[in-house]
Amino acid sequence: MSISGDEFDNLFSTFQREAFRLETLDDYTGSSNPESVRAFLAGESQPADYNQDWVDEVRGNVESGKRMYRVHIVSRPLTPYLRFELGWGYAKNATAGEEFFILDTTDQPNPLEGIPDFWAFDETSVVTMKYGDGGVFNGADLEPAATEWLRHRDTALRYAVPFAEWWERYGTE
Repeated sequence: MSISGDEFDNLFSTFQREAFRLETLDDYTGSSNPESVRAFLAGESQPADYNQDWVDEVRGNVESGKRMYRVHIVSRPLTPYLRFELGWGYAKNATAGEEFFILDTTDQPNPLEGIPDFWAFDETSVVTMKYGDGGVFNGADLEPAATEWLRHRDTALRYAVPFAEWWERYGTE
């Protein structure tokens, strides 16, 4: 069932314990600020207020005892967009307490092939996300049951490594 942007946004302020995200794409440029992507790729410094609304939301949730974490499925070499997302986005969001993990499929099969991006809130509500060409966000669906999606979360976490560990090893490739 499709949900509105406001209904989706509301889940980030109403969840009680945890919010998990699976990211599967290597390009979300169409859903990003093109000036930020351009600045990163040009080697410019990250603006102090980059992504500040999300950072504030994460910090508020984490400080109130909630967990926010995600797994991103990637394959090396990283796309220019992924270098941007991981280099600027993940590094800054982690300062607010968001946890990141990488499931690298460069040297192993993808155990979640065909699974779309999703958010799971409190292990009860799951929202799958729809994307078009170039990572343009096209809306979200509230799934009728969470069980299958929680199995996908567990699989992702089983094969993933902490972002900081992965980034130290592969971030400059």
